[in-house]
Amino acid sequence: MSLERVLDVAARLSVLKFNCPIITVGGTNGKGSTVATLAAIYGAAGYRCGVYTSPHLVQFNERIVIDGLVVSDAALCEAFTAIEAARDTITLTYFEFATLAALYLFQKNKLDVVILEVGLGGRLDAVNIIDSDVAIITTVDIDHTDYLGNSREEIGAEKAEIFRAGKPAIYGDSDKVSTVVESANDIGAQLYLQGSDFYFQEEEKTWHWRNTNHHYNDLPKPTVLLHNASLALQAVTLLEPRLPVTPEAIRQGLATVRVAGRFQTVSVEPRCIVDVAHNPQASKELHRRLSRLGWQGRLHIVFSMLATKDRLASLLPWQDCDAHWYLAPLKDKKAAPLEAIVTDFNELGITAYQKYATIENAYRAARANAAANETILVFGSFHTVAAVTNG
Repeated sequence: MSLERVLDVAARLSVLKFNCPIITVGGTNGKGSTVATLAAIYGAAGYRCGVYTSPHLVQFNERIVIDGLVVSDAALCEAFTAIEAARDTITLTYFEFATLAALYLFQKNKLDVVILEVGLGGRLDAVNIIDSDVAIITTVDIDHTDYLGNSREEIGAEKAEIFRAGKPAIYGDSDKVSTVVESANDIGAQLYLQGSDFYFQEEEKTWHWRNTNHHYNDLPKPTVLLHNASLALQAVTLLEPRLPVTPEAIRQGLATVRVAGRFQTVSVEPRCIVDVAHNPQASKELHRRLSRLGWQGRLHIVFSMLATKDRLASLLPWQDCDAHWYLAPLKDKKAAPLEAIVTDFNELGITAYQKYATIENAYRAARANAAANETILVFGSFHTVAAVTNG
């Protein structure tokens, strides 16, 4: 693994330099919400945004959004044709093709800002071929250990490679990972820490945010976590000399931001919430949010995960929850076998579960069993949520 191949093809395509600010967003959890908040605020301010995210829920096109619209099949085919010609005999991965397609299409459109989500880690992620004007790391936790390492310190060092010398580096963890801070200082990045350099305070119906030069009171609560919205606000204020944004645009962006698959309500009677939480940190936060929201009667949970994820640690927050579980394997080559999932449940002493052949069948059973005033939760993977939302 290296960036040499994708960097070579990117140079041939002339997609390494942009005439607008670039924001790179990495981290274990919260990347998508932070990207969406940035795009919503800049969109509300009238700027044309190019947004690259991963993975997609239903359609590949979702990964590349220009001025609020997903790119067309024709545009993608044009980009892939250009990449195929430029690469010649150079081999590229799926994600490298996707990243180059995004950069190619962003270059063809006159944009005011480009927002790039890091797919995996940072150091060897294809997005890291681009030198961003602002880099954000949302959180660092244990995930993708086969690529990134087995500790937060190892993983943090990998993610911190998106920082650049002399450029703002924003870091969001309340429990700071030393390697992230050290990496930023070692390369001479301008480090901004949530809780030290900028802050947010939640009230019952509003929230407040401030840093050294800005103070916003009584902001509308977004559908995303305030932790992630706060990181986006810090980036927006740092880029204000190049991209001025009014307080009204900030409020409008916060009020309208939406992220598919993140604590998303997809039905009302019964209430069904879907969330792509697929690691211990995200699962714990999902449990906190749902507990805070509350539910009536019994909770019905449709669940599955990939074999590469830490299922036991992800299930721990739910161990004592009064819920009925609906288990099924995912349609993916990395899917955890159903019996392996059942073994996890038995080990944790969770016995109120039923097994199904597919997530779709599990979800239909949950809807049939849940009373109109009860709640269904679907989580564990992007694939789990996609199987429900695509149906």
